[in-house]
Amino acid sequence: MPVSARRLIRNMINDLKEERDELALQIHLGKQEAKSEWQALGKKLDDLNRRYEPLKDAVEETGEDVWDAMKLVGGEIKDGFSRIRKSIS
Repeated sequence: MPVSARRLIRNMINDLKEERDELALQIHLGKQEAKSEWQALGKKLDDLNRRYEPLKDAVEETGEDVWDAMKLVGGEIKDGFSRIRKSIS
């Protein structure tokens, strides 16, 4: 996997973790519905991070497929965070 793709994945995961931490503060006193979605998204982000770690040095041939899969899951998590943010605003 090219260095630029590894950097993009690492940055995406770090941005999602930062957003997760910011939302955690808001959700602490938020609605039960938001808490449920929050827990599911947290598990999904942890899984994404676990799957990324061994793949960050993947061979070039699989790099594009890995990146596409990571972007898809990252986008789902980001969308979920947006739904939570809207529900507690």
